[in-house]
Amino acid sequence: MSAPSRGEESKEEEEEEEEEEEANRLLKEEEASSLSSSEEEVAYEAGEKILVVDFEFDTVDDASVPPFSWKKLWLFTGPGFLMSIAFLDPGNLEGDLQAGAIAGYSLLWLLMWATFMGLLIQLLSARVGVATGRHLAELCRDEYPNWARLVLWFMAELALIGADIQEVIGSAIAIQILSRGFFPLWAGVLITASDCFVFLFLENYGVRKLEAAFAVLIAVMALSFAWMFGDAKPNGKELLMGILVPRLSSKTIRQAVGVVGCVIMPHNVFLHSALVQSRKVDPNKKGRVQEAINYYSIESSAALAVSFMINLFVTTVFAKAFYGTKQADSIGLVNAGHYLEEKYGGGVFPILYIWGVGLLAAGQSSTITGTYAGQFIMGGFLNLRLKKWLRALITRSFAIVPTIIVAIVFNRSEASLDVLNEWLNVLQSMQIPFALIPLLTLVSKEQVMGTFRVGPFLERVAWTVAGLIIVINGYLLLDFFISEVNGILLGLLASSCTTAYVAFIVYLVSQSGILPSSWVNRLHKGFSSTGN
Repeated sequence: MSAPSRGEESKEEEEEEEEEEEANRLLKEEEASSLSSSEEEVAYEAGEKILVVDFEFDTVDDASVPPFSWKKLWLFTGPGFLMSIAFLDPGNLEGDLQAGAIAGYSLLWLLMWATFMGLLIQLLSARVGVATGRHLAELCRDEYPNWARLVLWFMAELALIGADIQEVIGSAIAIQILSRGFFPLWAGVLITASDCFVFLFLENYGVRKLEAAFAVLIAVMALSFAWMFGDAKPNGKELLMGILVPRLSSKTIRQAVGVVGCVIMPHNVFLHSALVQSRKVDPNKKGRVQEAINYYSIESSAALAVSFMINLFVTTVFAKAFYGTKQADSIGLVNAGHYLEEKYGGGVFPILYIWGVGLLAAGQSSTITGTYAGQFIMGGFLNLRLKKWLRALITRSFAIVPTIIVAIVFNRSEASLDVLNEWLNVLQSMQIPFALIPLLTLVSKEQVMGTFRVGPFLERVAWTVAGLIIVINGYLLLDFFISEVNGILLGLLASSCTTAYVAFIVYLVSQSGILPSSWVNRLHKGFSSTGN
């Protein structure tokens, strides 16, 4: 065989140099891409995500969905249970006990259907997060102009602060009960504020450790309220009738609105779309995305089934104990434990302390998830990349400072805390459209979701549910302002705020694509003529 000529050798050397240059160029592009992406706010860093491995089906094509695996379901289990805690926060528990005391078993059917509606909204939130690889706040940042983005962020922060005040005060009440009044309400608030550091401590040990801690808190709630359910011995026939037979009277309208309103928490919609990104799922592999959506749907359904049972326990305990009694109209989160003690007495495990333990678990778990949601909301809308401890501290301060002020000002009587709770419910109800409308807008857009956009039927169902929730909460707002707003100046201020509020909702709906184009053009002309 003849040796290669000098010309051939130089040609090979040139080809090798070109290949090396091309490899270097690709490497630099990859580094630049990772650098630019690192400048963007993300829910979880790559090293924090849980790797979901195929135990039995390694050869499955990326375009097809692998067969069901119990081991994989276990790896995907977690985000849904963190999301479900918002269905069990102290505000929800107060709605449950008041519904039971005033309406008896008659609103259990509504509690069930409200949970189904909440499940639908949360499944859409998870779908957005998995299909796009980004959470709702990040997507809103790109979808809307700066002014609308800032308004949405401000509204989300208001909703979060309102929810957090209820949750922190709920924890403080539980601490007061368990310490037999040794700690005043404001001291309980400060103790609860320390959960921020517990959260940071757990997060440093990984996502699974954090999820396990929340699972323990949910188990504590379930055991506490199930124990109370067993002590109360509610009427099984009436309970079943309450679930299966829809009943509603003029006397229970307010409680019915409260039951539905408590289920949809605006910050929870943002939270769930971020939590699902704790697992490594490549948005470019359709089979893997669909698989993740399927597993998250199963675990979210299981989580909300557990939350429904806990809410059912609380409602039926107070229905059995106080429905038709003189205490029914005055019962609230503050005095509920003492009323239970008067009704059922002490015993080996006094029901007052069982209630206190369950309430503490509800308050602590919901305040920590509130801190979590606050990080995603602030980081997503404002694209802030801060250290975890600093971001959590800022988020916690947003709620703790007003909560301490509220605890000192409203700690004069039980009635004043009930008034505060009503105002906080109204505040959160006002924010619901600003989470639901962007969610439904994005989940219906092919440019955002690709092949995972919802179909026409599910889109109509989702908008119908969202419209129903908004109308129900609108009734709550109207009823509240009619009874609370007095005087010409307050009336004018409320009217001006209402006009701006409705105008922004109309703007969001006009951007959603749900309205006919002729209607949207008329709306834009109306806004333009108003601006001129």
